[in-house]
Amino acid sequence: MTELDARLADAVAAGDAEAAGDLLEAGADPDAAGEDGLPVLCAAVAAYAVETVEALVEAGADPDRLLPDGTTPMLRAVEGGSPAVVSAFLDERSTPLPEAERDRLLVAARWWYERGAEGELRRLTGADGPADTRWVRDGAEDRVEEVTLGGRTVRGGHGAVLTQLEWGYRILTPVGELMARAVRYADGEGAEEHVDRSAARWVLLSRRSAETWREVVAYHRHPSPAHRAFVADYLALDALMPGVTPHHRWYEKRRAELLPGWADTEPDAGVLARVLRVVTEEELPEAREFGLRYAGHPDPRVRSRVPWMFDQPLDPETTRAVCGLARDPDAGVRVAAAGVLGGEELGEQDRAVLLTLLGDADPQVRNRAVRATARGDDCSPEITEALAELLDAEEQDIRLSAAYGLALRDDPRTPEAYARVGPLGPEYEHDTRPDGLWRWRVRNEPNG
Repeated sequence: MTELDARLADAVAAGDAEAAGDLLEAGADPDAAGEDGLPVLCAAVAAYAVETVEALVEAGADPDRLLPDGTTPMLRAVEGGSPAVVSAFLDERSTPLPEAERDRLLVAARWWYERGAEGELRRLTGADGPADTRWVRDGAEDRVEEVTLGGRTVRGGHGAVLTQLEWGYRILTPVGELMARAVRYADGEGAEEHVDRSAARWVLLSRRSAETWREVVAYHRHPSPAHRAFVADYLALDALMPGVTPHHRWYEKRRAELLPGWADTEPDAGVLARVLRVVTEEELPEAREFGLRYAGHPDPRVRSRVPWMFDQPLDPETTRAVCGLARDPDAGVRVAAAGVLGGEELGEQDRAVLLTLLGDADPQVRNRAVRATARGDDCSPEITEALAELLDAEEQDIRLSAAYGLALRDDPRTPEAYARVGPLGPEYEHDTRPDGLWRWRVRNEPNG
């Protein structure tokens, strides 16, 4: 083993993806062995080190290399249950696998999925007692349970792995089976972000055909709220994909035909909130009517959708509805109302409602109110002074929005306001609000 290879093995063992990438660029062997004698790719797979796996495979590491126990790095990734790791292999593969090896991977993924991560670990290890289960991120947005039992750890994303493999191997899985995978964990922790759900949704969205669309949407009549919620989320993303197909107007028309009737009859509040979101995003003419109808709904998830259902600027009737929601006992509803009212140019009575939101006891309400108001159209002295008072807020983000609001109003206190914001961290790198001081100086200190 060369010195570079040894350093690569150390970097992979330490989970240092950046160092591993640098060493690969310097000439380290991507198939170098670690201390256990196995390719370092196996260590990266076992650690769910997605970036390291990507770097190794891109550099030429062999995912199909036969290991002493009869497995391959790719098979270990499939059994490990992380769709993010499996994607790192699939994305870099340039040549198709032999049919026998593809079948082996599919069988393994289905075996683990049907038995469950904990169940299969118990069978393999013979361990008794409770498993150690925790929820972790798998990729940028998805979550999955990670199960440790008998000294082994796997992730429970085998449904997503199976879905990925089938789609990658051009196997058209029945819609009903994909739906079953999507809602398998509907009542559990992390169900909304579970990798199995998101993988099924993405494949169904990618299958752009009228037949698939109709089969999925038919589940909006299913007795299970979990199935109906999945359809609503499917439609929300479906509306964002018009450029994928020249027939997007067909889908647009079908959504417009379906959604109003569904919103009229949906009995589950959580699903109804999702349907109303799609109605709003589709800008359907029925949105205003539904907003006024559901402003007094008993569930805050529904009420929190209402402010966004009205065209802006608000008319007198919709202004009254949003102002009523601004006094809602639920903070989430007040957050939504603040986001809409803050952008309006209000009369004296309604401005008082916005001023109350700017001083709300809940920091999330205050934050949304000041963000919206900073960019809003109300430049009255009352609003300007309220922004200035928020420079004393404990939360830096609220102080920044307040300073930005003063800058947009060309208030002479702007330099002092930004000084009170304090040093900003890297999370504000792409935020437009810090630029407010510079733009204020350009407008107000041309010779400064």
